[in-house]
Amino acid sequence: QVRLVESGGGLVQPGGSLRLSCAASGSIFGAMGWYQKAPGKQRELVALVDSDSRTTYADSVKGRFTISKDNAKNTVYLQMNSLKPEDTAVYYCNRVPVVTDYWGQGTQVTVSS
Repeated sequence: QVRLVESGGGLVQPGGSLRLSCAASGSIFGAMGWYQKAPGKQRELVALVDSDSRTTYADSVKGRFTISKDNAKNTVYLQMNSLKPEDTAVYYCNRVPVVTDYWGQGTQVTVSS
């Protein structure tokens, strides 16, 4: 069973950047995504990369976030630029569609001055 470990979160000022990483314990097949869980909201898919490295983004992050993957390292990344306070959330990675057993602990991103 694949284990996913997210890292790279932290506290950043509005307009700042962060790079999140999702390390998998095994090979990643199929589409992978980054999910955002903001306080009081449901977990939402914000970025997806498929097996052909095609990407899709939620409107809320389009033009600011970039998802990528390194198959040799079994790692998926999320480059987050021009961060806004509304990006504050716990970020998780998982397959698309999700595999329930793959949920990790996530990484907290807080955007605040």
